[in-house]
Amino acid sequence: MIKRYKKSSESIGWKIRKGVKRIMEEKKNLLTYAGLKALEEELHDLKVVKRKEVAGKIKEAREQGDLSENAEYDAAKDEQRDIEARIEEIEKILKNAEVVVEDEVDLEKINVGCTVRLYDVEFDEEMEYKIVGSSEANSLQGKISNESPVGKALMGRKVGDSVEVETQAGTIQYRVLGIQRSI
Repeated sequence: MIKRYKKSSESIGWKIRKGVKRIMEEKKNLLTYAGLKALEEELHDLKVVKRKEVAGKIKEAREQGDLSENAEYDAAKDEQRDIEARIEEIEKILKNAEVVVEDEVDLEKINVGCTVRLYDVEFDEEMEYKIVGSSEANSLQGKISNESPVGKALMGRKVGDSVEVETQAGTIQYRVLGIQRSI
């Protein structure tokens, strides 16, 4: 009886994981047009250029003989695996992509596809962020996700609004100075 219960609970856990995975795969990926183009270009480069380069490296390494101790072969196979994983990831993103038409973004309130000028109250400085979908977020380029703590707090806000954001570093206060179309 205990074995049957254990087996049953494993089965339920497996079904839950499978359901969560399916939901994650069906989740819409918000992309700007620029983000869509960048992913399409990366996918093309991976499929057309990188695959051929790695195939050549693997071929060269095979010609050297014994593969069991061939570091170049192992490195090429690792690179091939990484490329294939990235191709799969990009294809999943594109399969569920929803492109935000930046020309149609409502500039009355903050939304995906707009650039926001903020005033950081604590540090007395202005900053600018582009609000994007999570798959194209890059803080070094000033692109923040609509799903990040700052992005979530800013969504729907208007010029003049004060925003408090709970982060791991504590509470940050911003004032919205401007909203414009991303260029």
